[in-house]
Amino acid sequence: MKEAKKTAITFLEKYEMHHRNIDIGKNVQAFLDEMRLGLEGQKSSLDMIPTFIEVKNNIPVNKPVIVIDAGGTNFRCASVHFNEKKEPVIENLNKQIMPGVEKEVTKEEFFDTMAYYIRDIINISDKIGFCFSYPTEILPNKDGKLLRFAKEIKIKQVLGQTIGQNLNLALQRIGLAPDKHAIILNDTVASLLSGIGHKNRIFSGYIGFILGTGTNCCYIEKNSNIKKRNDLELAGSQIINCESGGFGKFQKGAIDTAFDQSTNNPGVHVFEKFISGAYLGSLCLLTLQTAAKDGLFTSEVADGIANLKNLSTIEINEFVYYPYGYNRLANICKKGKNNDLQIVYYICDSLIERAAKLSAINLIAMALKSECNSSPDRPLCIVAEGTTFYNLKGLKSRTEFYLKQHLENELEIYYDIISVENATLIGAAIAGLTN
Repeated sequence: MKEAKKTAITFLEKYEMHHRNIDIGKNVQAFLDEMRLGLEGQKSSLDMIPTFIEVKNNIPVNKPVIVIDAGGTNFRCASVHFNEKKEPVIENLNKQIMPGVEKEVTKEEFFDTMAYYIRDIINISDKIGFCFSYPTEILPNKDGKLLRFAKEIKIKQVLGQTIGQNLNLALQRIGLAPDKHAIILNDTVASLLSGIGHKNRIFSGYIGFILGTGTNCCYIEKNSNIKKRNDLELAGSQIINCESGGFGKFQKGAIDTAFDQSTNNPGVHVFEKFISGAYLGSLCLLTLQTAAKDGLFTSEVADGIANLKNLSTIEINEFVYYPYGYNRLANICKKGKNNDLQIVYYICDSLIERAAKLSAINLIAMALKSECNSSPDRPLCIVAEGTTFYNLKGLKSRTEFYLKQHLENELEIYYDIISVENATLIGAAIAGLTN
């Protein structure tokens, strides 16, 4: 086993793909530099999008709000209020298919369908917290202008349209009062907000972190640091949607670069390609195929790996949990020697640890930029969501290891990672009630 590990490490270090090749301090500083440039409106791989949403702890009690969660192919709506214990109460939950998934629709059909979905709860409140998880430019009035849809949605005439305004027009078309004030936010921002008052705990600050199919992060920034806008109240603060999946200044290896060039969008969302569920399996496959070309495996295993056309992150997870099971990688390894299986395992495991290290770098940068005065009794709250973060073997525990080592032990920034059930609905409710 020691020989297999040594072989894997030598190979990974040759291509600068080993997790030890990632310098945390250097990469955190690169992240902070890109954040600053993005806030100043200069060229940056981080969009640093103002949300105009403030974080307020005084959530009103027993005041209902309409909430909508639209993302991917699903549309959910409900009414939410917070009881005397400040606990969220979700009622009238309804789940539907997003308009435009099953067939192509017009702009009017798109918004009319959403208006129809919420017709039974429309009189509950004059406010709507609308978690709209597609690329959207947030406006100062907290409405949002659609930039583009995901490929699952087939719709004409919606690009550049204002979401809340068009929803009100649709309500009017179907005979309902068009007087709703919609607060538009995405799932990362909703996740951050869901941590406010979570189980009546007191936190020094908040970060929203998504690591699932893709990745993103948001935090609370002083308006005085958002120099690309001149219309902000300088004494205030707001949530910044970093679009951290786009970070492009971290240390990359040779296989990273080759993998990025092989994707449909080279140079775009580079950071996301090395840590998220949509890409990590494919990166592992290219790394294993490079190892096969370098002669690390017996011919049978090398041929099996070379002939793989695709490999998902789910399959990588199955392999690292069950390396002697019946998944595709395990079956290929059975054709060779035990040394083959161990080298494959070490390579995949190291790339998972590297993803954890990069995730920690993301969060350390957010924590530093938050500038909150954390302490053990008032930690920084990191609301983390996403199946990749929680389900991929070793990813969460290793991220926490690096955070403990660098964020807490070295920087004395105390934190707590939490998961909130129905985070997008709760976060959208808080946005609607407090903004």
